Amino acid sequence: MTNSHSNQTTKLQAGTAFPVFEVPKFGGGTMTVGGATDGWTLLIVYRGKHCGRCKTYLGKLEHSYAKWEDAGFAVKCVSADPLEKVSDDVARFGWTFDIGYDLQESDMRAMGLYVSDPLSSQETDRRFAEPGIFCLRPDGTTQIIAISNGPAARPDLDELLDGMIFTINNDKPVRGNA
Repeated sequence: MTNSHSNQTTKLQAGTAFPVFEVPKFGGGTMTVGGATDGWTLLIVYRGKHCGRCKTYLGKLEHSYAKWEDAGFAVKCVSADPLEKVSDDVARFGWTFDIGYDLQESDMRAMGLYVSDPLSSQETDRRFAEPGIFCLRPDGTTQIIAISNGPAARPDLDELLDGMIFTINNDKPVRGNA
């Protein structure tokens, strides 16, 4: 298999501007990700309805969602799933954070994410992003970049929140940008 330029992913550099993109938002309207905001952003890119580990992870997020908001974070989740799959999951699991859907492959690649083909039509009917967790500064630059090429490796949300509160309260710089 050969790589064409459109299939290549560019690694995001710590401390640089996060790409700005828009996706449709569950419940109506659109969700803008990236760019300057009034506060910090926690962005979670999840694989989709077919992923049991994603449901567990987003369940943990639901339990800590208020703590993230109390710490000044806007919480946003996105996947390549269509509205129907997101609607089914929200109805089943009761997630209350903002969820965007129909994430485009070009945006996955701009975020530096790994992209996978489905293993079968029973899994899903489209390419999807492997997990990515980003903490974005109010100026739209990256503070934390945690990407994985598979579903089993993701940061612990309580540890991440504790670290981010410490970072914010102590005005710590972006690390790993040398």
